[in-house]
Amino acid sequence: MPTYVEKLLEAARLREFSAEDREAQRRSFAYGNTHIENPLITRRTIDQQADSLPAKDEQE
Repeated sequence: MPTYVEKLLEAARLREFSAEDREAQRRSFAYGNTHIENPLITRRTIDQQADSLPAKDEQE
């Protein structure tokens, strides 16, 4: 594998995500997977449902 690709992969492994980045990724994953099964699901639907859930630290 070319050295520059190895460097990019290593940088990606070491990158830390903010809570906002993780939440955006979580919602994107939920949308992508549910929209396949049900085309009526929208990003707005996912956002509404995610916003209605208790925060993770409230669940503990």
